[in-house]
Amino acid sequence: MVHRSLGAELESDDRFKCMKTILSLSYHNLPRYLKYCFLYLSIFPEGHLIECMRLIWLWIAEGFVEEKDGRTLKEVAEGYINQLINRSLIQVARITPYDKVHLLRIHDLLRETILSKSKDQYFVAIAGEGNRRWPERVRRLSVHNSWENVQENSNISQLRSVLMFGVVDLLSNSSKLSLFCGGLRLLKVLDLRGLPLEIFPEGIVQQFNLRYLSLRRTKIRTLPTSIGQLQNLETLDLKHTFVTKLPVEILKLHRLRHLLAYHYNNSLEPYQAFHHLQGFKALEGIGRLPSLQKLNYLEASEASGHLMREIGKLSQLRRLGVLKLRRQDGKVLFSSIKRLSNLRSLYVTSIREDEMIDLPYPYSPPKFLQRLFLRGRLESLPQWISSLHGLIKLFLKWSRLREDPLETLKSLPSLVQLELLQVYEGRTLCFKNGGFKFLNLEKMDRLERVTVEKGAMPDLETLIIQRCNGLKKMPTGIEHLSKLKLLEFFDMPDDLITTIQPDKQGDYAKVAHIPKVYSTYWRYGGWDACSLDRLSKRQRREGPSTVIRGSSFRNWHKHGTT
Repeated sequence: MVHRSLGAELESDDRFKCMKTILSLSYHNLPRYLKYCFLYLSIFPEGHLIECMRLIWLWIAEGFVEEKDGRTLKEVAEGYINQLINRSLIQVARITPYDKVHLLRIHDLLRETILSKSKDQYFVAIAGEGNRRWPERVRRLSVHNSWENVQENSNISQLRSVLMFGVVDLLSNSSKLSLFCGGLRLLKVLDLRGLPLEIFPEGIVQQFNLRYLSLRRTKIRTLPTSIGQLQNLETLDLKHTFVTKLPVEILKLHRLRHLLAYHYNNSLEPYQAFHHLQGFKALEGIGRLPSLQKLNYLEASEASGHLMREIGKLSQLRRLGVLKLRRQDGKVLFSSIKRLSNLRSLYVTSIREDEMIDLPYPYSPPKFLQRLFLRGRLESLPQWISSLHGLIKLFLKWSRLREDPLETLKSLPSLVQLELLQVYEGRTLCFKNGGFKFLNLEKMDRLERVTVEKGAMPDLETLIIQRCNGLKKMPTGIEHLSKLKLLEFFDMPDDLITTIQPDKQGDYAKVAHIPKVYSTYWRYGGWDACSLDRLSKRQRREGPSTVIRGSSFRNWHKHGTT
């Protein structure tokens, strides 16, 4: 209804007509390659937040992106997004702590223009309320809300792309979906994320030209062996499904670039569980996928040393996630990783909380590494971390170090985001320098004192302190953090929280300059959040001033995934 009323207003109001003319001129001034990318935004429903990475993979699968000047397709596509942002044709909805665009949105007026242009050029058809048929010339179909919106139409054989949004009535129609897919012989893109599917639609494997397949957030548990027929597949997205074992026929997909197969174990208290993240059992022969750039997450608990060595053959790999690593396989794995010169992100978890991650020394890590996640015991913080001058994000969890890790980390010039969970067993932490914008300290039971020296962390915007039960006083020097925008305490002692209450004598003046201060507790499967201005011991015991349940507050269990 909103969409139709806005469209009518655009047609009837002179001001809107003028604005529409300006927007049309902006579109006509775009280079040809950007016009395709811009029109493609019409597939998304009104108000939809668009994930940058999803958009990039879709553009690449559609063939809109070409390698230029030695840059990868992803890097070129990121440049396209920046051009659209700079031309004010798309808006930034969310950025990461290290200033990368994460989510995008389209202004309603711009969307109206995109829909109009897209319709005129038969670029995309929207199967939604009141629109269940589309012209034969249309090559892309976006289905909104209901499967019934496509059942009346027989014009499907020419489609190259099908994407579904908010379709929840397919549970009893999976066979019809399979039949529908079987008629799409030219299909390159199939995005079924969020559909209530429990069985893999067999018709999909008939799509020889398929490059992009997303089954994210479906209820599928297995893939058929016939998946090996999709010889042109580049992206297989099984994130948030229940698939834990892949058929060996996956190894026939030599063009596969992105393989995501993992989910979060919701039966565990997510922010506490060591194995909240579940991947897929490692495949012998993984080295036969030479095009892989992203591999998340491979479970190595039953893997052989030979398989660990095969990872070193994946020379194009840029993101790698390995779960449940045994101590005896650590040196073999990291010797393989050393050969991955293109690697930008590495995530490694040991098989148990008390299992050591056996790191080789001396060691030469991939020099372009930007994100490093190590979850498990460490003998000591590896000195080679200090050589990662491009490192922007570091997660260390369950390390249980006896020496202050900050001595090694203080020399990292690019580090923006630092998260430490059960990393340090000492009593004091002192921040002397460092350019972090985001700092999270969690579960350091022996920690009694945190000091921030004047001039340290001048750009820090977010500080989170979680479950450090020995910390009874506010970090000394916190008043020096002039750019701090958000201070959050999770499950912290009453003694500390009491010191910053506005109506108490204590450290309130030290945090008064911070716009957002919260004390939050995990209760009954959700977060109870109290803002500083309403905080009191009585309120925390009888009920919070703000109650936010489930994952809508913060997806803390997802921190540290790539």
